[in-house]
Amino acid sequence: MSETLKPFARGDVFVGATELNDPLDDHAGRGRIIQYDANLRQKGVLWLGATSHLVGGLNFDARGVLWAFDSHAFVVLNIHPDGRVQIRDELPTRAFSHVNFGQDGSFYLGEHLVGDTIRPEVVARMKTKLAFFPGGDRYGDGHLWHFSAGGKLLREHATQTHGGMGGFLGITGSALSPDGRTLAYCSETGPRLMRYDLVNDRQLPDLQSFQPPFQGPPEMFFGMAYGPDGALHVLRGARIDVVNGDGRTVRSIPLEGFGWATIAITADGRFAYAGSFFSGQIVKVSLASGAVVHAANTGQARSLAGIAVYAGKAGAPRRKKKQPAATKKVAAKKPVAAKKKVAAKKKAAAKKKAPAKKPAPAKRKAPVKRTRRTSKRRSTRR
Repeated sequence: MSETLKPFARGDVFVGATELNDPLDDHAGRGRIIQYDANLRQKGVLWLGATSHLVGGLNFDARGVLWAFDSHAFVVLNIHPDGRVQIRDELPTRAFSHVNFGQDGSFYLGEHLVGDTIRPEVVARMKTKLAFFPGGDRYGDGHLWHFSAGGKLLREHATQTHGGMGGFLGITGSALSPDGRTLAYCSETGPRLMRYDLVNDRQLPDLQSFQPPFQGPPEMFFGMAYGPDGALHVLRGARIDVVNGDGRTVRSIPLEGFGWATIAITADGRFAYAGSFFSGQIVKVSLASGAVVHAANTGQARSLAGIAVYAGKAGAPRRKKKQPAATKKVAAKKPVAAKKKVAAKKKAAAKKKAPAKKPAPAKRKAPVKRTRRTSKRRSTRR
């Protein structure tokens, strides 16, 4: 197993899969990001020293920089294509767990935790401890935080949250609509697929919502992503639901087992990568047929918390095409042509001025007469 990431290649898949090695905390361990090729063959591994718990929320920005989060330790990381790891410690110290990017380069961070209590029945089976954010008396506010491309806080959106089964979960997964105006999001394990109007800063009616008692297993929402066709793909634990803008599920793709919570869609919209938190398995699913075409396993249960696909650098300057030889010759003659034009203009200007110079001789004749008169005077003087 390699110890560093390989150079990023288009189609590479990156998975946050912390190596859990603390017997007293089932969310704690050495941070790890595994790099696969498009067919889920492992290429490399990056071990992280700045994290202490689950690493997730992976996503690439337009520069090709990979973002990763440890919401337990209030850590936001940027992994650059050259392998350099940058800690974004200038950002507020909150339990951020994932990011979305606006077309203007700004970014939105989702606050993973909310409130100051956990339901007793959940506390009884939890094997990790949550901390209040520094200087606060609660885990968080479950808000959406909007920053400029340079990291300046622009606005804190007071988003509603559900809390999930434990009552403390805020915005755990979200996706920005293609037009950048609306955020779809959930509190994982909760029954609401919520929406927020970012332009008018207001909560919108839920895109989907289920209320108990449920028919069968509880309704739950997990990770989500928009495809290039504008359809929202939402993980429901055991399947991928494709939801349209009216909140109607137009298609479901079943997955084997339960625990599928993380999703990423390829830039061409043909495939989805999904990750199972419970088993550590990753699958590549054809969105056309619903078939699993490739699979891999991180080897670590209850750890997989993020998937991202590298699509290259968006907006990178394109290489200029070489001009054909004929074009180059034309380009070389342009200055000569320009000189000819200038000469022609000067000649035309000279012609225009010519009529104005015709009266000049007449003016010269008048002085000549005066000169003759003067000569006579001079002769008289003599």
